[in-house]
Order: sequence, then structure tokens, then C-alpha cells
Amino acid sequence: MRKNFRSFLVFLLSTSLLVMVPACSKEGPAPRVGSVAPDFSLNDLTGKPVHLSEFRGKVVLLNFWATWCPPCKEEVPSLSRLNAAMTGQGFRMLTVSIDDGGSNAVESFFRKTGYRLPTLLDSGGSVGKMYGITGVPETFILDRHGVIRKKVVGPLTWDDPSVINYLAELQKQ
Repeated sequence: MRKNFRSFLVFLLSTSLLVMVPACSKEGPAPRVGSVAPDFSLNDLTGKPVHLSEFRGKVVLLNFWATWCPPCKEEVPSLSRLNAAMTGQGFRMLTVSIDDGGSNAVESFFRKTGYRLPTLLDSGGSVGKMYGITGVPETFILDRHGVIRKKVVGPLTWDDPSVINYLAELQKQ
């Protein structure tokens, strides 16, 4: 996994200009590992509002992504497998699309790829700014109390056994 991570860092540095999004925030400083994740409400693909606070008591993987982002596309299959593997285990995945095309862009992407993820829409980027994202993909792992335990910048093989074990350990805490 370390080799994969190092390769990703080189890739990220060489392509960062392609996937960067503004990180300026008027909402205050970005949350840090060890702090409580800011609550928010975004609509899912059906238009239903979803509040992050609804998932207290569960470990949450909060992933910011876009359909036009090559590293995001790279990690979608492993996110999908992780979500399937963790279903019903005190875990919730929320992916947040920053696509300007909203639900149409995301639904089209899912039809083309055959994958499906629990997706919220942040076309205006307000939640991304609140979290201080500097590019996509960026992922926050929250414990059952809503505390940010990890921040991952860039793609990862999310269904790797070490990741699944880490999430399972968080569920016990």
C-alpha cells in the first residue's frame, strides 16, 4: 500500500492543476483531524436532503469527488466494493460530488460505469469549502462520535483489507 501511496503522490503533484478546486473559505478554518466534523445538509441524487448528523453512532467515510476527475474515477470501483463489504456493520459511506452538472452528470457517470455510490450534490462547492478541500478526491473518516480520525488526499484502494480492518476497529471505539 505504501508503494501505491508514493506513486499516487507523484501522480498527484504532476496533475494537481487539473483537479484543483478553490479552497478559500469564509466559513472559518477547515476542520482538522481530531476535531468534530462540521454538520451540513446536501441533497442526494433524488433531491432528498441528507444531514451528516443523521449518521452519529456510525463510522462515516466522507469522500469528495467529481466525475471528470481521473483519480476519482480510479477509486470508484474500490469505494463501491468497500460500501458493499461494510453494509449493515455500523458504517455509512457518503460521497459528495462537486460536479457542476449535478445529478445528471453523476447519474450519467453511474450508467456508463455500472457502479453506484451513495452520493450527495455540492455543485456550488459550499461543503467542500467548509471542509477546506484542496482538490479531489479528498476523504474524511469520521468515528462514531463525528470526530475526524483520518484525512486522505488522493485516491486509495478503499477495499484493501488494512482499510477494512481500520474501519472495523473504529466501530469498536
